[in-house]
Amino acid sequence: MRFESLKAEHLPLMAEIEAEAFDEPWTVGMFEPELEDKNAYYLVGVSDSEVICYGGFHKVLDEGQIANIAVRADMRGRGYGKTLMLKLLELARREGIKRITLEVKDTNERAVKLYKSLGFTVEGIRKRYYANRYDALVMWLTIGED
Repeated sequence: MRFESLKAEHLPLMAEIEAEAFDEPWTVGMFEPELEDKNAYYLVGVSDSEVICYGGFHKVLDEGQIANIAVRADMRGRGYGKTLMLKLLELARREGIKRITLEVKDTNERAVKLYKSLGFTVEGIRKRYYANRYDALVMWLTIGED
């Protein structure tokens, strides 16, 4: 698998992965503005022209907000999510980001475990954030020097 910057050709397969991974998935149209946003940074894991995983963050001054991260359902549990996160964190550091945050559904135990293993800590909870039903854990990680 190789990692590429986000391209328009990735969007249809990303939208398919979104639909299988999330209750309120992004559509191709929702991803399109990310292609032109100079503060949006995305990596797409590709193998034989198939999108395996993708993730991205937005840069706001010296902080980052992870917007999306997903692994194709049939490829989960193989370490792709962790590899992707490490690549995203490396990119964020290169871009001068000192702290990065994300929200994750409190019932997504696999993702919470992954983020904690990377050093993220729960700093807050957004009640009924997902589908007005599930809470979101707000997690932060310091990745750079002040």
